[in-house]
Amino acid sequence: MDINCLSLHQIKELLKKREISPVELVRKQLEIIHDKNKILNAFLYINDSCLEQAKQSEQRYISGEFRELDGIPVAIKDNICTIDQPTTCASRILEDYMSPFDAHVIEKIRNSGAILVGKTNMDEFAFGSSTENSAYGPALNPYDTTRVPGGSSGGSAVSVAANMAFGALGSDTGGSIRQPASFCGVVGLKPTYGRVSRYGLVAFGSSLDQIGPFARNVRDASIIMRMIAGHDAHDSTSCTIPVPDYEKELEKPLDKKNIRIGIPDEYFGQGLSKEIKDKIDGIIKRLASDGFNVERIRLPHTNYGIPTYYIIGTAEASTNLARFDGVKFGYRSKHAKTVFDVYTNSRGEGFGNETKKRIILGTFVLSAGYYDAYYLKAQKVRSLIIKDFQQAFQSVDFIITPTTPETAFKIGEKAKNPLAMYLSDVFTVNANLAGIPGLNLPVGFSSDKLPFGMQILAPAFKESELLGFAYYIEQNYTKE
Repeated sequence: MDINCLSLHQIKELLKKREISPVELVRKQLEIIHDKNKILNAFLYINDSCLEQAKQSEQRYISGEFRELDGIPVAIKDNICTIDQPTTCASRILEDYMSPFDAHVIEKIRNSGAILVGKTNMDEFAFGSSTENSAYGPALNPYDTTRVPGGSSGGSAVSVAANMAFGALGSDTGGSIRQPASFCGVVGLKPTYGRVSRYGLVAFGSSLDQIGPFARNVRDASIIMRMIAGHDAHDSTSCTIPVPDYEKELEKPLDKKNIRIGIPDEYFGQGLSKEIKDKIDGIIKRLASDGFNVERIRLPHTNYGIPTYYIIGTAEASTNLARFDGVKFGYRSKHAKTVFDVYTNSRGEGFGNETKKRIILGTFVLSAGYYDAYYLKAQKVRSLIIKDFQQAFQSVDFIITPTTPETAFKIGEKAKNPLAMYLSDVFTVNANLAGIPGLNLPVGFSSDKLPFGMQILAPAFKESELLGFAYYIEQNYTKE
């Protein structure tokens, strides 16, 4: 039996039954990571010292005092602060940076007994949709190493898809969990804004960012989600709504006759791969034939999502990245002769091209004379997008869309065409603008054997219902 191909909940049972030890599991996992990472470049840092944590976990199993995820290897996106591993955001400006504190989600994951096997590759500061913008080279798609894994959480998606970790954490600002999850054939969940603490997440867009799990199936995603969700006093946007047992909620039978599913016309038009459309249409027909209520809906401001996101997101990024100045921490230019040089040279040498581009664009839309024309107008359009979803969820419980318009594209294919790259997130950005939860569920493979997913959206703080519905589809329609 190849234990590394098992799901997280399966490996949990083997550990509990003492059929495998945490030390044996972690040692095997590290071997796989070192071997596959030479090709896939999914990890920027591999935590070889985690064997000591595995030994502590072993003692807890022996004493019968084991925790929820004791001994299970988990990967962490490299923009989530860890006190014992570097946090570089895949940028030269934070090369070898060690955080003085753990992010709130890291504290919770550690308390669950999970083993943090390393930090995963990403687009620099989460700016990108392909993980090609990493200062340390791109991560590669495990299904075809000539293609991208998606981004910005590409390394985390690869780590789960390539059996290098049993689960992973990523961040999603405009689709950075769901899009790579689709390209790599894994489950990826973006929770409601405020459901998971952002404390210790290096900020990209503070009104958009949310941490969420990657997993091999819906049950595993539910387990990880329960570990990381909940209120945090350090994060003023963190909600106080109690966290349900997402895994137990999966077992609740669905009241099909009273579940309404919305299919937005705007997500099934020009630019969508025929193979993806046909597969999702097939699932929708089966849902209708199984007794669910399926109806066409309108989300009229959908097409404004990309420009709205790239104004608000870059504006917030420009503000958040002002702290990387070569003075307090991070890279400082060796060529600086004046205080002005310290700022300009450090940022110019430390940041990559995509990061510079977004800082410049964000600074522009916030500048005097352009603030009203761009940033203020984008905020008004965001309100219209939020209203679209609010109205839709008055008549439906879930919305089904494609996650991506196509399967994983070739490395370098869109590098010189920013608009084409940005459109990779065309189906995902609006969920971030509206602050609602969204999940990528793997549903099939293209004719060239590349995975793709279906996106399911739900009202705010309805993760439990969302996971339950996704679990039903996974168990009934994707196992064939």
